[in-house]
Parts: sequence; structure tokens; C-alpha cells
Amino acid sequence: MFGTGLGIEIFIIIGFFMILGMVVSNRLKSKFKKYSRIPVRSGFTGREVAEKMLEEYGIYNVNVTSTPGKLSDHYNPLNRTVNLSPEVYNGRSIAAAAVAAHECGHAVQHAKAYAFLQLRSALVPVVSISSKYMQWILLIGILTINQFPGILLAGIVMFAATTLFSFITLPVEYDATKRALVWLDQTGITSGQEHEKAKDALRWAARTYVVAALSSLATLLYFIMIFLGRR
Repeated sequence: MFGTGLGIEIFIIIGFFMILGMVVSNRLKSKFKKYSRIPVRSGFTGREVAEKMLEEYGIYNVNVTSTPGKLSDHYNPLNRTVNLSPEVYNGRSIAAAAVAAHECGHAVQHAKAYAFLQLRSALVPVVSISSKYMQWILLIGILTINQFPGILLAGIVMFAATTLFSFITLPVEYDATKRALVWLDQTGITSGQEHEKAKDALRWAARTYVVAALSSLATLLYFIMIFLGRR
């Protein structure tokens, strides 16, 4: 069995990432709020930015829609839609332009068969099932570890799938941001200090995925050590 000190260290690490995640998330919200107040000189709304980017990449089978919520923006590869929150869809700010271009970056990835996006999409059904049941399987597995260690192992495998998904998401997000920033700069939709602010907003968004992936890895290692130390 692993020592008490090691168990405390793991809890400290997990706690650290939880706190770090909250800090980064709050920082992102602060940046988005700040840059949402700064109008972009080009005058485009988020919807117009998205439609323009898709058109210039020759993507005509993707619709730009408004979706309820705040920071709920996402690209859905199943129905080929760029879904923008009302603040982004109707906004004429630096934040709106940056977020709209980023989500269209995912549409460009889809059109170009970007490998990591394809891999992430393939994992979605597995992760969906794992996320639904793994917390209960892990709990039952820990409670019955000495009698039925296979249950905990099954939970670990499920958790590993979600952790892998988190890490595959990183290149997908960073690549979409890179595509967005290059296009925004080339088209002049954001320029000079505007472009630096757009870059700052998207980089903070990307950092939330980094923290989530590392936190998931730390938690996975914790469950693995419980399994290995059962005797």
C-alpha cells in the first residue's frame, strides 16, 4: 500500500489544479469581458466575421447560428454548424471577432481533414459513455477493491479515455487559434493593438484546456496508484 504521505501529495496536486483551473477560468472571463467592450475598427459582427472566413476558405456547407448561453461558442462537426453565443454572434468587439474566427478555425480543420480533429471526433462516443458511468464505477471499484479489483480497473480505463480526449483537444484548440489569428491578421479585421488583444483572449481560452488536461492526468494517476497499492 502506498504511504499516507504520497496520498496527501496526490490530493495536494489535484487541489492545485482545481484552484489553478478556477484562476484561469476567471481570468478568461475577465479578458472576454474587457475585450467585449472594445469595438473592432472593421465593424464586423461575430456572425459576419464567421461567414466571411468560411467564404474565403471556400466552405459553403457550414451554417453560422446563435446559441444560448455565455462563452457557449463551439463548432459542431456532426451538423456542420458554427454556434456563437449571442454576445459573439451580434457583437462588434475584438472578443467577438476573435472567438468567431476561432470557431471557424475548427470548421477549416474539418474541411481539411485535420488529423487531431478527426481523432477527437472518433473518441466522442467513447468519452460520452465513459463520462456518464465512470464516476459510479470508480466509486464502486474503490469500495470493493479487494474483492473485485477489475471494477476499479474498468473505471480507470474509462477515465483514461477522457484524459486522452483532453490531451487530443490541445492541438485541436491551439491549431484553431493559430488559423484564426493568421486569418484575422491577413484580412485586417484585427490589426495592430487590436490583433494583440485578440491573441491575448484566445491564448487564455487555450490555457483552460491545458489546465483541464493536466488536472485529468493527475486524477488518473491517483486512481492508478490506488489500484496498484491495493495490496
